[in-house]
Amino acid sequence: MTDATFAYCSSHVTMGQETVHCKGAVPSSMVALNWLLVIGVFASLFASVFFSYKTRRSRDGRQRGLNASMMNISMGIMLLLFALLFMLVYSGSTVKVIIGTLFIVIGLFNLFAGLRNHSIYRAMK
Repeated sequence: MTDATFAYCSSHVTMGQETVHCKGAVPSSMVALNWLLVIGVFASLFASVFFSYKTRRSRDGRQRGLNASMMNISMGIMLLLFALLFMLVYSGSTVKVIIGTLFIVIGLFNLFAGLRNHSIYRAMK
């Protein structure tokens, strides 16, 4: 096993020779990608909560709309990153693929609705 993989390994010593059995060897680049996606999910979650709070505290209609659109953009990014993480970490079954695809569709809808609303409210005076 090289240094560039992480795995659950058990070793046995049989007649002077050590045998290593590894299950689920994962390249370190995949582990780094998973951590980046997790950090991105939490950062966009924080941004979504922050803009939600600012939306509720704002009195100006234009500023409220801008904050709500930023909340939608953050939520869309969060759902997209969560779907990517879900599809990369868990392999295989049809139900998981359907749930991941559903998250991608909802995330894209939130992202594009937020971008559209942001351009509309930004153009207002």
